[in-house]
Amino acid sequence: MKEGAQEGVAQLVDHLFRHQSGKMIAVLIRIFGMHNLEMIEDVVQESFLRAIHAWTFKQLPDNPAGWLMQVARNRAIDIIRRQQHFQQYSQELANELQQEAENTIQQFFSETEIADSQLRMIFACCHPALKEEDQIALTLKTVSGFGVAEIAHALLTNDAVIQKRLYRAKQFLKDNRISLEIPSGRELYSRLHVVYTVLYLLFNEGYKSQQPNEVIRKDLCAEAMRLCLLLTEHRAGKQPSTFALFSLMCFQASRFESRLDENNSIILLQHQDRNTWNKALIQKGYEYLNLSSQGDELSVYHLESAIAAEHCLASSFATTNWQRMLQLYDMLLQQKRTPLVILNRAIVLSQLNETVAALKEIWQLDAIEQLITSQYIYSAVLGELYIQLGDDHNASKFLQQALVLTTSLAEKRLITTKLETLVKTKMN
Repeated sequence: MKEGAQEGVAQLVDHLFRHQSGKMIAVLIRIFGMHNLEMIEDVVQESFLRAIHAWTFKQLPDNPAGWLMQVARNRAIDIIRRQQHFQQYSQELANELQQEAENTIQQFFSETEIADSQLRMIFACCHPALKEEDQIALTLKTVSGFGVAEIAHALLTNDAVIQKRLYRAKQFLKDNRISLEIPSGRELYSRLHVVYTVLYLLFNEGYKSQQPNEVIRKDLCAEAMRLCLLLTEHRAGKQPSTFALFSLMCFQASRFESRLDENNSIILLQHQDRNTWNKALIQKGYEYLNLSSQGDELSVYHLESAIAAEHCLASSFATTNWQRMLQLYDMLLQQKRTPLVILNRAIVLSQLNETVAALKEIWQLDAIEQLITSQYIYSAVLGELYIQLGDDHNASKFLQQALVLTTSLAEKRLITTKLETLVKTKMN
């Protein structure tokens, strides 16, 4: 096979791993139980390795995702046939598997059961006996196929910390034989907020990816939206916050086509062609935002969705209701006082011609020195605000720092363009 074709197979397998591995793991865990998670991950990994080998030297199957599921299913049947005892399977399925292994496994690979199994898997990973940071890391790894480095980036930590969290979580599941179930009553609500966090992080990583060659990873956003929609349709997940989170995803996803030009360069919000925004998704966003208004709950997802809705309501960047945006950010800060929310609020202040006040807010952030030397977004925003003040020296200083910190090639091009503009301004 030619090198280009081999590259194509590798990209396809990588794409399918993101979309299918979580489904395969969820189904196999329903069969073998959570305490066999490591064995199950090995089975799934083996399926993808076989795919790379088979598809590189033979013709691609008509249905690659179905091929992977078939391999995993056959491997599961093979393991069952080799076993003399059934203690290692989840107790609820042991008798069924013993009586009719192949038919049972066929049933578990149906689309309905796959969807249900993934929701069960998310809630199992978000078991309250686990530390919250371990719950999030385990769910991103197991259900969404995140690599260790991606999880570390999403959670603002390093690979070693994530490895430790994953080991700790898996050992807990193994030692305590946690069942794969969607809880009810109070236990359900105690897990839901972590489930929301996982879906939120998954979407965000896709919406503004740190992969060098991809600003937007639509597959991650689509997966987050698929899982969130499943949650809205399940009796356990039909909650105002679930509707608000899905609404937020719809509003954000509606702008995909306007965020990059034909050269894969970033188009800033103020320059985006709003005619290209997906009106069907915007309408869906409003629909779920209205659903989220049932009851008296006001979560961070309600507020973030309302902020995104304000952008969609405005016919242009200039007509955005920035005063209303500031009110929403003030409300959001009461529930989510994080550096990133404060940074975004400062950007809104600058749009209200309060750039000096915006800079003051940023410089008063706790650990701001660490933030501007470790996360490019803080240096990038500072650079932009100093441009607005006409302070070319500080603007250049912080933009250059952001240029070093970002791994995104599109971000680097955008920052480089701003730096070149500053140089031209000085020359004139």
